[in-house]
Amino acid sequence: MTNDLAGTVERSSFFVGGRWRPPAGTERVDMFEAATGSPFGVAALAGTADVDAAVSDALHGPWGRATGAERAATMRRLGVALTARAKGTAALVSRENGMPRSLSIGANGFAPPMMLDYYAGLAEQLDVDDLRSGTLARVRVRRGPVGVVAAVTPWNYPQALAAMKIAPALAAGCTVVLKPAPETALDAYVWAEAALEAGLPDGVLNIVPGGREAGAHLVAHPGVDKVAFTGSTAAGRAIGEVCGRLLRPVTLELGGKSAALLAEDADLDAFLAALPEVSLANNGQTCHACTRILAPRHRYREIVDAITDTVRSLPVGDPLDRDTRIGPLVSGAQRDRVLGLVAAGRAAGARATTGGGVPEGRERGWFVEPTVFADLDNDAAIAREEIFGPVLCVLPYDGEDDAVRIANDSEYGLGGTVWTTDPGRGQALADRIRSGTVGVNHYALDVLGPFGGIKASGLGRELGPEGLSPYVALKSVYLTPESR
Repeated sequence: MTNDLAGTVERSSFFVGGRWRPPAGTERVDMFEAATGSPFGVAALAGTADVDAAVSDALHGPWGRATGAERAATMRRLGVALTARAKGTAALVSRENGMPRSLSIGANGFAPPMMLDYYAGLAEQLDVDDLRSGTLARVRVRRGPVGVVAAVTPWNYPQALAAMKIAPALAAGCTVVLKPAPETALDAYVWAEAALEAGLPDGVLNIVPGGREAGAHLVAHPGVDKVAFTGSTAAGRAIGEVCGRLLRPVTLELGGKSAALLAEDADLDAFLAALPEVSLANNGQTCHACTRILAPRHRYREIVDAITDTVRSLPVGDPLDRDTRIGPLVSGAQRDRVLGLVAAGRAAGARATTGGGVPEGRERGWFVEPTVFADLDNDAAIAREEIFGPVLCVLPYDGEDDAVRIANDSEYGLGGTVWTTDPGRGQALADRIRSGTVGVNHYALDVLGPFGGIKASGLGRELGPEGLSPYVALKSVYLTPESR
């Protein structure tokens, strides 16, 4: 097994029960560098027997009986071990999915240790029971782990999204079976190396990369007590149906088609400076990206031209290059899907003001030019579908009420932003947008704030103290009333 940034990366075993375990089958996936399309690694993929073994090992162990303070100490050691690997992890993810390294170093390198430290602090607070004196009884409310967690994660922010599940689960005393996506099967094992270094007890964290069959088997496994999933809305609906039938708790963080509402008084320069992060982060492969930009009609041409110039100027290239702002997409299939949606938008009459194809000189790898569409309305397919690529739509509106209507006219409700020089106005508009999260003059997930969506964007929340609750099982112990 090697993990050299410039060489081949091979992962031929799974991490189960605190040790490296050979796969039960022979299925493997070849990994291709997003920037070149060249092979650079290989990983074993789990079958149902491997999932069974991981769940079986997760069912046993003392982790749930440890004190919150004991778990917190181990979690912090795990964070230290991940921090030591942060730069290499970030680069590996960039090779896998095309994320510019400038973004990956935070999202995949240093965000997971930060989340572990935050939830370690909350774990320490779980040691104290809540004693309530009522009329009929004294009630001792105990907080314990919900049990075995199936964490199913996608390829776009693999380390951060794994941490959003692993950190609160460990804090609550749960054990975890992590099933990362095949596209990012390699970087998941950084967690295994860090777990061994930190002394995480055997079976607390198990890692079995796999495809749809392995994921479906894990979600429905009788040994699983809770499911945490991030991915597409279609997959989320299927998982939700299974968990509903099984009466199994589930958290679903799904797709989005968020709007950036530029108010009449918006500072256009401020928005343009933030646009790469707010609307095109990770080459558009971001669920909460504001890919619909709402502009007041009397400023529409000005805003379209300014956005076009900004997007056209973004450096496209190797995600490992410090200057790159737009890297390749995760795969050839994803590139072809995005280009197909762009072609459909043009055929439907929308005008591409920039981009729309493969960048010149970037025929190798999975690149798509950052693209801006104008002269369309919110009913256009490209304004309604989650494209998951560097494609923006600029839509005109007539008055504030119309802007809010368009922002809310979506099956999704995950993110959004409001841009205005009046902070009070910005917060008032944010309150009118039907979405799980909204930013005013910026957008940045913070570990303190619950993150998640409404409508087709999912169920439940991650991050913040609210992100711990799904992993905690409450038990009321009724004691005799105090003598009066």
